[in-house]
Amino acid sequence: MCAEKCPKKVINEYEAGIAKRKAIYVKYPQAVPLKYAIDAEQCIYFKKGKCRACEKFCPSGAIRFDDQQKDLTLDIGAIILASGIQVYDPGTHDIYGYRKSPNIVTSLEFERILSSSGPYGGHLLRPSDKKEPEKIAWLQCIGSRDTHIGARGYCSAICCTSAIKEAMLSKEHSKGPLDTAIFYMDIRTHGKDFERYYNRGKDESGLRFLKSKITNIVPVGDTGRQLIRYIDETGKRVEEEFDIVVLSVGLGVSKEGIDLGEKLGVELDQYNFASTTSFEPVKTSVPGIFVCGAFEAPQDIPSSVIESSAAAGVAGSSLSESRWTLTKTKEIPEEINVSGEPVRTGVFVCRCGTNIAGVVDVPAVVEYTKTLPGVVFAQENMFSCSQDTQVSGNSNKRRHQ
Repeated sequence: MCAEKCPKKVINEYEAGIAKRKAIYVKYPQAVPLKYAIDAEQCIYFKKGKCRACEKFCPSGAIRFDDQQKDLTLDIGAIILASGIQVYDPGTHDIYGYRKSPNIVTSLEFERILSSSGPYGGHLLRPSDKKEPEKIAWLQCIGSRDTHIGARGYCSAICCTSAIKEAMLSKEHSKGPLDTAIFYMDIRTHGKDFERYYNRGKDESGLRFLKSKITNIVPVGDTGRQLIRYIDETGKRVEEEFDIVVLSVGLGVSKEGIDLGEKLGVELDQYNFASTTSFEPVKTSVPGIFVCGAFEAPQDIPSSVIESSAAAGVAGSSLSESRWTLTKTKEIPEEINVSGEPVRTGVFVCRCGTNIAGVVDVPAVVEYTKTLPGVVFAQENMFSCSQDTQVSGNSNKRRHQ
């Protein structure tokens, strides 16, 4: 209610700038903790001393304008650096017209376009006019394997596989025939079986792969389409129009990550990633400080998860002497004796965005389960793994006990 009544709209950073949010907001749908926060830099009350609409309409009285940032001092035995990544800004060296057309987007922006929790609800639409595109191009190595200002000289590892995934998903989301073309220097599908994924995209999904050199991109009048001029691998000059151009941007360490590493005295390599070794990839130069994910090297989500588990394991091992010294006895609620009572079943059906809902009639499944013996509650969830669903699920369980 508070966000709904807030009159201030600002750029939504989580949606990569292609949508807006309110000055009071939840950072993203699956945020942990799933709590609203006030953006003090955008809030009308903090800037002009008036409004307070959120306070008036908040049903739980949770608005606290006098709340202040707090500095905490913690006694810890290990640190794990997981600062995330910063994508390359193609506007830094804007040779592709990124700033000139809303239909030229980065790979991160296109991810949000495809996402079921994104601004378009998972519908494949062209940003300029919200029409469904017929042709989409992906341009690889934007800001990677490059020496232009702000670019990185290394391969960002995930971009080729990500472009293939986006192209295949686009075909699934498109209501009509969709032509997808990936312009590349070299296809580098890092990871187990990702080369097979590339072959699947090429041979089964009908993705076009064009080994080429882009010369320039120009708008086609006021149509919203973009004309890509390129030289193919035979040396022939070619021109082709597209509805959307996706720039597969490279990955790097954020300024905040670099600053944090320097404050902690962690040695960084020439590209500002934490300096590690092949046999100890999560250990930094400082004892007790470990690293995982993209602060160690550009990598995809599975690799980041593996490294985070490794970092947690090594950190835990280093604290073995202190283990159990600060533990407390967990208070367990008294069990309820349900012997002899009828079975009471709750059913929670996950849509998983469009992954499940795209092939299963989820509402029909929910309605059917309500007719089954012993089912006292049934509902569908957008993402059953999200914190808000877990909280509401526990609440429903207690209510139907």
